[in-house]
Amino acid sequence: MSQLQAFDPFADAGFDEIFRGFFQPVRSNGSSQPRAVAIKMDVRETPQGYRVQAEVPGVTKEDIQVTIEGNQVTISAETKRETEQKEGERVLRSERFYGNLYRSFTLPVELDETASAAKYENGVLELQLARKAQTTGRKLSIQ
Repeated sequence: MSQLQAFDPFADAGFDEIFRGFFQPVRSNGSSQPRAVAIKMDVRETPQGYRVQAEVPGVTKEDIQVTIEGNQVTISAETKRETEQKEGERVLRSERFYGNLYRSFTLPVELDETASAAKYENGVLELQLARKAQTTGRKLSIQ
């Protein structure tokens, strides 16, 4: 006879990922303004700094803004609704997201915004974030 084994659904680390955002729909009923959608991304540390790959599909590179302030990086973008409705057509279902995308994160070191670079290709924004050169402390002479 086989043995019974207790199942603990909370033991799996990925369990909370299943229901994250479940009660916050992308489109809210009765509202023309959907909530902002978070940008999904990967962050890797390199010898020179950090490499970030962020998914920003359906956006032109002119509609993406990247801001670096100290060790905080902010990525924002706007997807625009293209309303081209032909005579005799009516919309039966619209599931595509239109609105603002936003993501902000903090890294453990200061970043050099002048040495950092960004590239956008095939819906993926790639950031090469350079570390700011470390300044050593200066010894003060006592007079």
